[in-house]
Amino acid sequence: MKIAILSRKASLYSTRRLVEAGEQRGHTVRVVDYLRCCMSIASHSPSVMYSGEPLERFDAVIPRIGASHTDYGTAVVRQFEMMDVCVVNSSIAISKSRDKLRCLQILAHKGIGLPVTSFAHSPKDIDNLIKMVGGAPLVIKLLEGTQGIGVMLAESHQSAKSAIEAFKGAKVPILVQEYITEAKGMDIRCLVVGNKVVAAMKRQGAPGEFRSNLHRGGQPAAIKLTPEERSTAIRAAKAMGLSVAGVDLLRSHHGACVMEVNSSPGLEGIESATGVDVAGKVIEFIEKSLLDM
Repeated sequence: MKIAILSRKASLYSTRRLVEAGEQRGHTVRVVDYLRCCMSIASHSPSVMYSGEPLERFDAVIPRIGASHTDYGTAVVRQFEMMDVCVVNSSIAISKSRDKLRCLQILAHKGIGLPVTSFAHSPKDIDNLIKMVGGAPLVIKLLEGTQGIGVMLAESHQSAKSAIEAFKGAKVPILVQEYITEAKGMDIRCLVVGNKVVAAMKRQGAPGEFRSNLHRGGQPAAIKLTPEERSTAIRAAKAMGLSVAGVDLLRSHHGACVMEVNSSPGLEGIESATGVDVAGKVIEFIEKSLLDM
């Protein structure tokens, strides 16, 4: 089987592990920088050019599309879809999960637990935004932030109002969410492959830091999920149409709350914390998917 991994760098941990896992199972794996892909859009013979040469035919593609290049990256994924190549995560699913507002609206429609979230356009509605999530403390999020960047905690009504006014003045779209105090700076990353949670870890925020992202100093450790948490993670990935996803949960007084669904979850932290060969699980899923086609 020939597998392409759409990634900016072959040296990235997640990309490297996927290459290793694929080759260990006897497959030919090639890393393709999706920003170097040129697309020939034709009715009967769509193709992808790479470094001036047409790419060979692949059996499967694993997209590892960075948040800052979602539009072009998903266009490349769509091109492979046009070529009838098996794509692990579809272009539509990646786009839906990257749009935080759209993602939350889809999850809410499916009845999946979420923090109370508000969104509005007019600066005149700031007080209503704050009121809808139960007041301060609350969390303010940029719609396009990743790795904990663009997420801030406002501990008072006035600080929340000032921050929201600043973002509105700069025409930066944001979400306002309730702050889950009982989570105590800890969240859970569930790695979903197919219809299974193959690994899960907790991430504890650094002292004085409410964000638990590993890039912000969060400490990972393996964790045992409750049946509700496992079901919530699987349902969230399915709602977004993702076959491989990182689903981030918080433990709240009203059950598991989904914070985010990531279409290109990092593998280093969760493999190190749990000892699970997540990359191998992804390759195994591709093998089974091709057999079923």
